[in-house]
Amino acid sequence: MTDMGNQDIRAAAPAGEAQGARSAARAADNAAKPIGVVLEIAGSGSQIALDLQRLNECMKDEDPSIALAGQVGSQIKIKVGDSWLLASVRNQRQDRRQNGGIIANIDFLGEGQEEKLTGRIHSFKRGVTRYPVPGAYIYPASTADLKMVYASDGRSNIQIGTVYPTKDIRAGIYVDAMLGKHFALLGSTGTGKSTSAALILHRICEAAPAGHIVMVDPHGEYSAAFKNTGMILDVSNLQMPYWLMNFQEHCEVLLTSNGDDRQVDEDILAKCLLRARSKNRLAESLGKITVDSPIPYLLSDLSTAIADEMGKLDKATSSAPYMRIKNKLEELKSDPRYQFMFSGMLVGDTMADFIAKIFRMPSDGKPIAIIDVSGVPSDITSTVVAVLSRLVFDYAIWAREERTRPILLVCEEAHRYVPSEKNADGSSVGDILSRIAKEGRKYGISLGLITQRPSDLAEGVLSQCGTIISMRLNNERDQAFVKAAMPEGARGFLDSIPALRNRECIVCGEGVAIPIRVSFDNLEESKRPASEDPSFVELWNQSGGEEDSVQRVVHRWRAQG
Repeated sequence: MTDMGNQDIRAAAPAGEAQGARSAARAADNAAKPIGVVLEIAGSGSQIALDLQRLNECMKDEDPSIALAGQVGSQIKIKVGDSWLLASVRNQRQDRRQNGGIIANIDFLGEGQEEKLTGRIHSFKRGVTRYPVPGAYIYPASTADLKMVYASDGRSNIQIGTVYPTKDIRAGIYVDAMLGKHFALLGSTGTGKSTSAALILHRICEAAPAGHIVMVDPHGEYSAAFKNTGMILDVSNLQMPYWLMNFQEHCEVLLTSNGDDRQVDEDILAKCLLRARSKNRLAESLGKITVDSPIPYLLSDLSTAIADEMGKLDKATSSAPYMRIKNKLEELKSDPRYQFMFSGMLVGDTMADFIAKIFRMPSDGKPIAIIDVSGVPSDITSTVVAVLSRLVFDYAIWAREERTRPILLVCEEAHRYVPSEKNADGSSVGDILSRIAKEGRKYGISLGLITQRPSDLAEGVLSQCGTIISMRLNNERDQAFVKAAMPEGARGFLDSIPALRNRECIVCGEGVAIPIRVSFDNLEESKRPASEDPSFVELWNQSGGEEDSVQRVVHRWRAQG
């Protein structure tokens, strides 16, 4: 920017007050003086020139929004006719041609009308109707301006924290918009992701005490956070009937073979499973059933059907496939770790009770079900999650004739269940969660994904999330992946993802009017998940009782419970 241009900017502003003027007057003065000019215009963003002297003057301002004016991630405003155009500063570089000049790129966020008396912004909305022309002046956005921009438009919202850099503007998320188009919470380990997830879910539960939320918790962290407001289900009280599994899930649990043998085993299992299901009186009353129908059957009936089929073999056919399935079935029945699912007590028709329990229908003041799968044997964890997710989806499809009762399914460590193509293992859980991401909102299902490795998520799934809440991401691949999934106007905000503090995030998408950087509220101790990192030095300075502790652990280890 030329020296002449710098003089123009200062001349365009009202004359400053005397040195001893009050700070309020100085703030008004800074807000009214330009800090730069528009150099070039493009569809989604533009290039501007900033005056370094004016930026230094603004830095001393008591209004934190004006003090950060022109810096990366800050908001600036441009006058266009009767409107103010709001933009976010994406980057800065020195103007080599001019001494002390700064060139910056900006992303347009939206526009608002100007109040004639005060000059403030009102009726803010996303998108741009009219673009400024090169040479238009740029002004700092004050806290008063941002208050109008971030003010709720009347839709139901939850408040999760404070808008950065202000001290008093509350950050709200529109619940219907966030849940209606799915959401993702991303952040590296140690950034406060679990506490932030608990905060958002607590706020949703407070806003909707008769809600229906199902959360899959792979580490048992959230039981502590929702012990008063949620139903905690783990291997001791989940009592999940094995016969709710469809054929694909039965194959995952019961079949151990690969290649050509796999197809042989699948054909045998399909035939025997259908026969076992058909023995139930329910099957007789329904007439026609399939191998996927959730009809109760006895494990002993399945075992008998396999033995009968094996007895019909002629001498040339091998009995190995039948023995493989039979042996695996016996193993599941006798192993105490699988009792929560393969117990002989779970053969009664408890499907309606089970669904009412996990979907919180009615909620009875506990709108969230925490499904703690940390005690589930690792080889069937993904199948258990698949069954729970599929029940949500199938229930929503078959409940279309009823009054819609939307269900929120929250999946922690989502990259384990919906992995990217290179990590995909063809499991049913990846298929069903991908399907919910693509089709769920038609049936009133919302999906919430929480992960520390977004780059390991299936590509299509993250792009289906309408609202993205991103905390600090340390890995460059993850940062690039999230940027690709974000809307164009938020890219400037995303450059600050590596620089976020703990318990700070960037929210963009459907759930907010414009992208915002938020400092999360503090959550009460009793509502926090059990995810605190241990203090090594503190714990390694305590001793006593180690022998007894080891004995107890070994006993639990052997007893598997």
